[in-house]
Order: sequence, then C-alpha cells, then structure tokens
Amino acid sequence: MTTNETDQPSLEKPTHKAIGFWGCWALVVGVMIGSGIFMLPVVLAPYGMLGFTGWVVTAGGSILLALVLGRLAHRTTRSGGPIAYAHDAFGDLVGFLVAWGYWASYWIGMPVIAIAFVGYLTVFVPALDNAPIAQAGCALALIWGLGLISLHGIRDASIVQLLMTVLKLIPIFLIIGVGLFTGDMANLPEANPSGGSFFPVLAATALLTMWAFSGLESATVPAGDVRDAANTVPKATVIGTITVALIYIAATASVMLVVPAAELIDSTSPFSDAARALGSWGPGLIAAGAMISTAGALNGVILLCGQLPMAVAFDRLAPAILGHRNKGGAPQVSLLISLTLGSILLVANYSRGLVEAFTFLLMMSTVCLLLPLLVSALAELRHSWRSARSWAIIALAAGAYSAFAVLGSGLEVLAWGGVLILAGLPAYYLGKPKQVVEA
Repeated sequence: MTTNETDQPSLEKPTHKAIGFWGCWALVVGVMIGSGIFMLPVVLAPYGMLGFTGWVVTAGGSILLALVLGRLAHRTTRSGGPIAYAHDAFGDLVGFLVAWGYWASYWIGMPVIAIAFVGYLTVFVPALDNAPIAQAGCALALIWGLGLISLHGIRDASIVQLLMTVLKLIPIFLIIGVGLFTGDMANLPEANPSGGSFFPVLAATALLTMWAFSGLESATVPAGDVRDAANTVPKATVIGTITVALIYIAATASVMLVVPAAELIDSTSPFSDAARALGSWGPGLIAAGAMISTAGALNGVILLCGQLPMAVAFDRLAPAILGHRNKGGAPQVSLLISLTLGSILLVANYSRGLVEAFTFLLMMSTVCLLLPLLVSALAELRHSWRSARSWAIIALAAGAYSAFAVLGSGLEVLAWGGVLILAGLPAYYLGKPKQVVEA
C-alpha cells in the first residue's frame, strides 16, 4: 500500500455529501434494471417453469455478493467500491488492473445502452428505423445530455437517477398488476418443455439471468460522496439487490400468466404483448417505460464512469488530474474522457465493418464487470478467514458464484477479456506518479 485513508487528497472528502440512502438505492436498482428485463421472459420461455430455478440461483448468488460488498463497504468509505477493496487486500497492481477492466466495462457498455434507447424511440419516430446516421445522432445526444447532468454535479445526477428509477418501475409494476389480476394459470408453460435434464437446464437459465444483476455493486463506487457511507452503502446494496430480484421474478411470472406460452416463445416484445390487456395505449406505455429504463441505466453508468478513474487517482495510482472536481463536485476530466471514449465506440458501431468487433467487446465488458466481484469476494475471504468464519463461508459461496458466472461466458470471451485487462499494465507503469514508483 502506498497510501492510507488519511493521506487522500481533500478533494475526495467534499464538505457536503451529495448522496443519501435513496440515491444509493436508485443507483443500484437503476443500473441493474435496464433494457434486459423487457426481453427476459422470451429468453426463459423455452425452459418453461424450470426457468425460475435460474432466477433462484442468480438471485441467491447476487444477494450473497451484496452481503459481501456491504461488509467490505463498512470497512472503508473510500470511493471506488471493488477497486478500493482489491487495492486494500492485494496491493497496487491488482487494484489498478481491477480498476482498468472495471472502468472499461462501463464506457464500452455506455453506447450499447444508448443504442437500445434509440431502438425504443423508433416506436414513436418510425422514420429513425432506416436512418443509421440519425440513430447515431440521437444516441450521441442522449449520452452527452446525461453527461452534462453529471458534469454539473453529482447531486444533480443522483436526483435524476432517483427520478428515472421511480418512473421506470411504474410500467413494470403495471404489468405485475395485470398478471396478478387478469393472468390465467392456463397460460403458464410446461415444467420443462426443453426436455433437458435438471442440472443442464439450471446452468443454462442461471447463465441467462445472471447478467441481469450486473451493477449490484454500484452504490459502493461513489462511497466518498455518500452520507454516513459505512451504514448507507451496505443497506442500499443489499436492499437494492433484493428489490431487483423480486421485481425480476414477479415481472417474468406476470408476463407468463398473461401471454400464452406458444405466443411468448416467438414474441419480440413480451411486455408490450402483456400490456395489450390495458388497452390500445398499453404497448406505447411499455415502450416509453423502456426508454426511461435505458436512460436511467445510462445515467447511472455515466456517473460511475467518472467515479472510477477518480478513485484510482485518489489511491495515487493514476495522474492526479483524474481526481480533480469542479464546483459541483463532479470529476470533470474523468467524465469527459469516459464520454469521449463511449462516443467513439458509438460512432464505430454504425460503421458496418466494426459491428461484430463491437458486439464482441460488449461480451468482454460483461466479463470485466464480473471479475471485480470475484476479487471482492476473495478480499472478504482474506479478511474474515481467521476472525469471522461465518462471513468467510459467505464470501467463499459468493466467490464460487462469481467464478461460475465468469467461466460461463466462454473461454474465448474470457481470454480476450484477460487481454483487455492486461492491456492496462503499460498504463499502470506509465501513468503512476513518479514518487509512488520510487516508493
């Protein structure tokens, strides 16, 4: 370790902590619930009722991870979340590589969420459907519009995040209500229409659903800006994860109750199909809800994109300029670099020859999101092995779940994800302040 908490620059400890419990909760729920929930019922339909076993496994594993992150967050109120935990437990190099891959996963994922938003926007503006340049323009406008909010101040970004999270839950709760009051048990699929044996089906559905929990660590990242972070961050992380698990399971069940199994398998918009029970305005409401959902997820991702490089700078493992804040408390240089990189990838996505490479990078970004969670579980295991065996067992189970998620992405994606993370080695040695290298 080259620094401790008392050595951190004063910029890390603003006089006014901008984020409270509900802001943290909205960050966790808002980042996890993006566009994926609107297609999950279709993805799980071929596995019938056994698809819910995957939800049980991933919800349980995610709650274990949330408990581990909460335990780690109680020990340090430094910004960075998994970055700080890796740094404290395993030193500078591991901390930096986790930060590098973690940060890359967010700015790589940034344009994808923006593109998903534009996909739902075509419901209201059909002319966009065959106009890739206009689509790219709308996606860029969304990225920089939300980016300006984060640049104005972390408090503003937190308020917008809370508002969008509440708004995105309204159409989802409506669908849950439709399933509860108008659903028909006869519409439910068979127990196991795929015909596969239990454990292969369990593994398949778990891999399909675990990506939906990416972002459960979000509240730990801006801990330096959270009021009473030692208590607020753990509560928000655990309660937010449980909230999302219940919403996912209830929403999937409601769609299955409303849309017959034979139709659900071939559906391209299952929530819109279920919303027809509300009348002709139902599908439009769901499309608007999906736009709000994706915009809220993007707002959270942009906020985190600024916090991550700032946290590395506070650990003196990157140039100090990345930690400089503006008057609103926003790490403006980190945000501008992240927004620029995300915009470049967005434009590249609309170049025909780069689409496949771009899609592959997104798969790697998911691996880079999961690896910090695995390292966090190992950090808690190291802390608690001798002093708190019950927590060590929880950390061991959470680590096993994370390893299962990482390996489930496939060896090719895992290998390229490793290459992406190792590409941070030159940045580690070139960007590290000179006095730290000498120390």
